[in-house]
Amino acid sequence: MERSRQAIRDIQHFGEEGGVVPVIDVAATSTFLDPADMERAFRGELPDRYLYSRHANPTVNAFGRKLAAMEGMEAALGVASGIAAIASAVEQLMPQGGHLVSSQTIYGGTYALFNNIFPNRGIQVTFVDPDDVSAFEKAIRPDTKVIYTETVSNPLLGISDLKALGALAKKKNIKLVVDNTFTPVQVAPVEFGADVVVYSCTKYLSGSSDLIAGAIVGSRKFIDDLVDLNHGVVMLMGPVMDPRVAHELYLRLDHLPIRMAAHSRSAGYLAIKMEEAGVKTIYPGLKSHPHHELIKSIMHPEYGFGGMVTVDCGTKERAAKLASRLQEEKFGLYAVSLGFSRTLMSCPAVSTSSEIPEDAQKKMHLSQGLLRLSIGYTGSDKVMWERFEKCYREVMK
Repeated sequence: MERSRQAIRDIQHFGEEGGVVPVIDVAATSTFLDPADMERAFRGELPDRYLYSRHANPTVNAFGRKLAAMEGMEAALGVASGIAAIASAVEQLMPQGGHLVSSQTIYGGTYALFNNIFPNRGIQVTFVDPDDVSAFEKAIRPDTKVIYTETVSNPLLGISDLKALGALAKKKNIKLVVDNTFTPVQVAPVEFGADVVVYSCTKYLSGSSDLIAGAIVGSRKFIDDLVDLNHGVVMLMGPVMDPRVAHELYLRLDHLPIRMAAHSRSAGYLAIKMEEAGVKTIYPGLKSHPHHELIKSIMHPEYGFGGMVTVDCGTKERAAKLASRLQEEKFGLYAVSLGFSRTLMSCPAVSTSSEIPEDAQKKMHLSQGLLRLSIGYTGSDKVMWERFEKCYREVMK
């Protein structure tokens, strides 16, 4: 990932008057001095010509080039949200519908999209155990066009075997789409055969919980297809990124590697302390994690094991009470989302995974008492541990 860090550094867009950062181009439409050029642009004969910001915008494109360089892929496109990135990518890959095989342990919003919306659009989805690569292969049908997974599953923090899934997708000539929201710079899915990588930029890429955005990374052709005037899902359904948001994200990518390393340091410190104290803890950096060796085989170690930790309190009442006490003690904030500089806490079974039916939650072994912690990097890790330990002992006594 040293390559990716340097790739971010090597992207340079000057401002209009030579400024060290690019300007924000907020124009909704662009002028053609020659009317014939507009006609040519709509025929696709001037691919680099800006005509309307739903099709392309200079600031959004600048962000896309920087993100693509970070991922080691050809191109990227910013969109309105993470779920828009997932929906647009899959629908572009499956314009006539078909079949998709997905990990069953995924973000609740993605599960609802796949389970409740896609079937009405001719896309059938089979959910399988992400720990069993053979289950993915067994689920593949003649009309299967996409395998979908998360690098680190939300919220259980399981690790996908990207090497095996990439090999399977290649063998079966189908596309592998990977949501890498939890592990930017730490894992580069393209290195293991991912065709498309999606992000909720709202999370770590933003880092400030102050904007909603998503991104799709892939081949130059695929990104161009997404904004094709006649067949592009993003062009014709319109979930475009605001250039002001793109400008913010462009600037924040520079310090993303530093932030991810900081999240990992704090999360790793707390996870070790929790486990030593007998707290039922899941963190990929712990040797007790069932996929510890797997993530070590795909990660770039200088950025650590990520900022996400879960604690199982046994019941949803205890999980909620613990979160409440932790908020009172200024350990963190009881709020959904992740990737903020301060710790965010939520109970997935009744929040970000509540869209998943109860029987499916049981099948994926999602405990009602699970508390998900997105560990921030502000403050003293030692003080934060003392606050956590105090609250945990009070609630679990």
